[in-house]
Amino acid sequence: MFPPTDLPIPSEVLLITDELLSPADFLLHRYLAAHLKESKNSRCVLVSVSEDLGRWKSVAQRSNLNLAQSLESQSLTFIDAMSYVSPALEEELKAPLKTLHRQIMECLNRSHSDDVKVLVMLDDIAALEWMGVPLADILRFARALCATCRKYNASLILRHHVTTPGEPDDIFRHLLQLCTYHMDVFPLSTGRSGSVSGQVALHCGAAASEATHKLIPRSAAVQYRLTDTGSVFFDRGTGSGVL
Repeated sequence: MFPPTDLPIPSEVLLITDELLSPADFLLHRYLAAHLKESKNSRCVLVSVSEDLGRWKSVAQRSNLNLAQSLESQSLTFIDAMSYVSPALEEELKAPLKTLHRQIMECLNRSHSDDVKVLVMLDDIAALEWMGVPLADILRFARALCATCRKYNASLILRHHVTTPGEPDDIFRHLLQLCTYHMDVFPLSTGRSGSVSGQVALHCGAAASEATHKLIPRSAAVQYRLTDTGSVFFDRGTGSGVL
């Protein structure tokens, strides 16, 4: 089955990258819905940089997921990253992402329990640089966030937009060293078609001691088609065969 439902497991880091013609929003929403529906002990800390809560609620409804109820029950904690980052940039603080990291840590501390499974999602880390956060601070924040999630035995999903395909930027190279797995979303070489929206490959990250999931190279990437209610996946050349 693709994508693997148990990826990432606690303490693992899943890096999801996408490109302009193949945004990975559908994967983030898919993972969020699957995690919150998994059990009554599932918790999610959603850190959103560029999308407001209303957008997340609207898309979640297509998966029959009521985020308002999840917020009320505290199974979901929504953090508007810019409400912490923008003031820090305006005040020209030396560590503009420190208060955001502290807030995430406080959420993990409140949720920490042996029988609670926590997922942290950050969407997206590239936007922090576009908004003026210095590169060194972003890299320091990424390292600290990965370490914090491992400390609290939480799963972490990071989304990074690739703006120069074939030429990894500094953030991308750094995240590849931190992640356990890298889910690589990219468009067809001929562009989107009516039956295929894009492709997904799965690579091992530098933090993985060994691969516990079947890896999928770009040359054999799984294809996907976006629908009104979500997405379907299929092997290349078998548009009607759902994985």
